[in-house]
Amino acid sequence: MDMNKVATYIEAYLRDYKNYKDHWNYEDGCVLIGSMFLYQVTGDKSYKEFIIRYMEDFVNSDGSINTFEKEKYNIDSINSGKLLFFLYEETKDEKYRKAIETVMDQLRSHPRTKCGNFWHKKIYPNQIWLDGLYMAQPFYMEYETKFNKKENYNDIIHQFENVRKYLYNEEKALYYHAYDEARIQFWADKETGLSPNFWLRSMGWYLMALVDTADEISKEIFEHYSTLANLFKEAVHGILRYQDDSSKLFYQVIDRSDVKGNYLETSGSAMIAYAILKGCRLGILLKEKYQAIGEEIFTNLVKHQLIEAEGKLALKGICSVAGLGPKDERDGSVEYYLSEKVVCDDAKGVGPFMMAYAEWLRLHPEEL
Repeated sequence: MDMNKVATYIEAYLRDYKNYKDHWNYEDGCVLIGSMFLYQVTGDKSYKEFIIRYMEDFVNSDGSINTFEKEKYNIDSINSGKLLFFLYEETKDEKYRKAIETVMDQLRSHPRTKCGNFWHKKIYPNQIWLDGLYMAQPFYMEYETKFNKKENYNDIIHQFENVRKYLYNEEKALYYHAYDEARIQFWADKETGLSPNFWLRSMGWYLMALVDTADEISKEIFEHYSTLANLFKEAVHGILRYQDDSSKLFYQVIDRSDVKGNYLETSGSAMIAYAILKGCRLGILLKEKYQAIGEEIFTNLVKHQLIEAEGKLALKGICSVAGLGPKDERDGSVEYYLSEKVVCDDAKGVGPFMMAYAEWLRLHPEEL
C-alpha cells in the first residue's frame, strides 16, 4: 500500500494543529507521543520542533508546569509527562528534569484504592479505569528505571496484576472498562464493582499501557518483565477474537457487533495495531504470526478510515469521548457508548494512528 497518503495527512495535521485544550492535558500528549516516535524512526527534526514548541508554553525554568494541577489528582495529567524524558535526553535542559519531578510528585501522593491502585481521579474515588494504566504506568516505569534504581517495580506490576484480578472476564477474554472498589457508583455491579460493558478504546489504552511499560522496564528483572509480557499476550489473543472479518477493524462495543448502530471505531483499532506491531518489534509477540495481523489492521485503517473530505484528508470514525459518571448520564450501557459523538481528526485517534505508523515504518525501513 502507498503510505505517502499517511505522511501527507500527518504533515498537514501537525502544521495546522491547535492545542486540544487550553491547559495541560492527555489528548495533546497522544499527538506529542506520536510525534516523538516518528522523530525517533525518521530523524525528521520537524517532529522534535513541534514537541519543543508545544512544551515551551508549559514548562518553566524551575520545572513547574503551567496549568498542571497536582491537587486534582487526575491520572490523565501524567500522560504528557512522558515527553519530558525525551526532551531532557535530547536537549539536556535541566528544566525538563525538574518537570519530571513535578509530574512524579503527583504520583507520590496520588490517592489509591485499598488494593493499591491509583484512583482514576479525585472526583472518581476508589475507581480503576483501564485508561489510567496507559496514562500513568509507562511514565512511572521510565522514572523508576532511569532515576529511582527500580525501587517501585513491585508497585507497578502489582497494579497491573490487580487489573487482571478485578477487571478481566475469563469467558470473554476481555477487560471491563472500569471497577469501583467501593461498589457504590450507579454504573457498578453491586457484587463485582464492574462497569457493564467492554469499550474498545479502553482495551486499546490497556494494550498500549502493557507494551509501553514493558518497553521501559529493565529486562534483567525478568520475573516482572515476563508478567507484563504474559498479560499482554493474553490480552492480544483475547481482543483478536472480536476482529471484524471483512474490515479487519474492531467495534466500539467490542463484543456486540450484532447491535444496531455499533460501528468500527478508529482510535481503538489504531491502538491495537500499534500495540501488536510494537509487541512484535520487542519480541513479546511472535513476528511470524502477529506482524501480518498488526499490519493488516493498520493498512485497513488507512484504506477505510483515512478519507478525502472537503478537499483534504481526514481520519474518520473516532469516538469523541466516553466515560462513566460522575452523574447518571454515563451509565456504561451499550446504548451509552453508541450515543457519544463520532468525529474526525480527534487527537485520541490521530495520536495512536501516528504511533502505529511509526511502528509500521520501523518494520519497513525501505519506506523511509
